[in-house]
Amino acid sequence: MERLFEISKRLVSNVETKFYRYLYNEIDWTDSLIMLRGARGVGKTTMMYQRCRLTEGKGLYVSLDQLWFNDHTIIELVDYHYKHGGTHLFLDEVHRYPRNNWEQELKNIHDSYPNYKIVFTASSLLQLNSKVADLSRRVAIYELRGLSFREYLNFNGVLENEPYSMGDILNNHTEIASSISSRVRIIGEFDNYIKKGYYPFFMNTSSFTYIQRVERIVQTVIDIDIPSVANIEYETQLKLKKLIVILAEQVPFVPNMSKLSRDVGVTRNQLLKLFQLLCEGAILRSLNEAATQPKTAAKPGKILFDNPSVMQALGANHHIGTVRESFVASMLSSVGKVYSAKSGDFLLDRKYLFEVGGKGKGFSQISDIPDSYVIADDLEIGFGNKIPLWLFGFLY
Repeated sequence: MERLFEISKRLVSNVETKFYRYLYNEIDWTDSLIMLRGARGVGKTTMMYQRCRLTEGKGLYVSLDQLWFNDHTIIELVDYHYKHGGTHLFLDEVHRYPRNNWEQELKNIHDSYPNYKIVFTASSLLQLNSKVADLSRRVAIYELRGLSFREYLNFNGVLENEPYSMGDILNNHTEIASSISSRVRIIGEFDNYIKKGYYPFFMNTSSFTYIQRVERIVQTVIDIDIPSVANIEYETQLKLKKLIVILAEQVPFVPNMSKLSRDVGVTRNQLLKLFQLLCEGAILRSLNEAATQPKTAAKPGKILFDNPSVMQALGANHHIGTVRESFVASMLSSVGKVYSAKSGDFLLDRKYLFEVGGKGKGFSQISDIPDSYVIADDLEIGFGNKIPLWLFGFLY
């Protein structure tokens, strides 16, 4: 057990505290039980280091993939820590706990150790379903996303700026874009962000190493995270990888489920399950049409990769239109429900219609449709209902 404390002290004492993710100040850290969900690599662990550092030595950070937990429980650790003056426990990768009953142990700790606070991270794959209903009534859940363009500029020391609401961007984008672009060479910075900016570890890696790390994230999600949450066999992992390879050559597209099932070697229902796992693992993004009836809602209306960095790593960035749509869907999903659209590319909250394209993109596909907008790349400042693509990176 002493080694766990040594590791915690070393990691926490060396964490960078100059920058904090957007979510940090939105969390009520006084809650007794906090869950940080999110894709692998977006910064959940760093956020726990930063918070643990403020506990004046009374906090402990532990990753649940440590070998110590093969023979010991979370409750054993908490009991020792609590009796020796500990007040905060930060548990990383709870879905990797070998005993597979982490939810019951956390419930018991919450009910048995007064004023003891636990923050734990979990894969975006992990859903608090009926199995952990008792815990779900006790836990405050927060979702951490990858870096926005706004955060990327801040972390690089280029620009400090508050986020804008969707209403601000739709109604005042010309003034906002004028203010920002007068201070920053925004198009060049945005190009850099698209290539290497979604994951916070861009700050201490070369472009080549960055892509390698994103590749490893994808591999780890399929080889470790998905099997730890879903009961799948090795053969299914191979089919997940095969599906990704096929999609890397085709996205964005409306899937032909019959053909895709044959290509991957699975049934239609199995294919839908593969899509679900890859979407929950933040590798793919599946969008339904807003008008889809519930009985057919499982069939995706459009398939995208989750973010441009994943596209880069999987070699799926050969079409600029695909990259643009991946970025826009990623940013829009932070503020509402995103659907695919027959007229245009995306429908937000069944109200706002967006068509995504280059600088010269026109309104022919969405003309005369209320609340419709063109999102244009390579455009510093927009006009009317034509909004710069980069500006949607300021939503959070």
